[in-house]
Amino acid sequence: MKNKLLIIILIGLMQSCVSKKEILYMQDVDAYNQSELTYLSTTLQPNDILKISVGALVPETALPYNRFPSTGQGGDTETMKLEGYLVSLDQTITFPVLGVLSVKDKTPGELEQDLRRKLEEGGHLVSPSVAVRLLNAKVTLLGEVNSPGTYTFTESNVTLLQAIGLAGDLTIYGKRDDVVLIREVDGVRTVAHLDLTTANWLNSPYQVVQPNDVIIVNQNPAKVTSAGFIANIGTLISVTSVVLSMVILLTR
Repeated sequence: MKNKLLIIILIGLMQSCVSKKEILYMQDVDAYNQSELTYLSTTLQPNDILKISVGALVPETALPYNRFPSTGQGGDTETMKLEGYLVSLDQTITFPVLGVLSVKDKTPGELEQDLRRKLEEGGHLVSPSVAVRLLNAKVTLLGEVNSPGTYTFTESNVTLLQAIGLAGDLTIYGKRDDVVLIREVDGVRTVAHLDLTTANWLNSPYQVVQPNDVIIVNQNPAKVTSAGFIANIGTLISVTSVVLSMVILLTR
């Protein structure tokens, strides 16, 4: 009886342990030393909010092509979002003077070029300058991260590791070999399963997060095993001591 109980306790201890291979990031990262980087620019999607600034050699001539010239400089981000161009569900925006314009399949840089061409070739402005900026880029991290939530960013390229850093890294209970990334682009949802214990995802489309990506970190087996039963190793030792004492008393 005593031996059987000891075996059961030892099995429970083994199941609650996490191996080194399960918690270390990118264990083969040296194989990717000096590898070439690829910078990506994502296409504009419905519900994106854009800040579009138009300039010209004579600044006054560009005023009709800026929706809010009086607050176009120095406004806070939330105010700029309210004043920005909202991409509709059919992927269009309504631009001053030019009217309804399609942004489908265009990156911010491509939209800049398209607007410059329309303004110049249409005789609206001479040598216009156009700047397009996405104001509401965000990524959501859920599950076993230290600070779950939705985080905004203004950079053109934010890596997966940087996004995880925004949430304070994975907890020790995060399942690093099966991080789920959900991406919706042009009406198509993609679900990717990423193994962060290797570095092979560095050359994948998921090395850089896209606006509206959702990253889910599930619990590793040790956390699942202990969930609702034993919260930490201190509790486990205490329970083990009590059980052993009871076994000794009952088997005398």
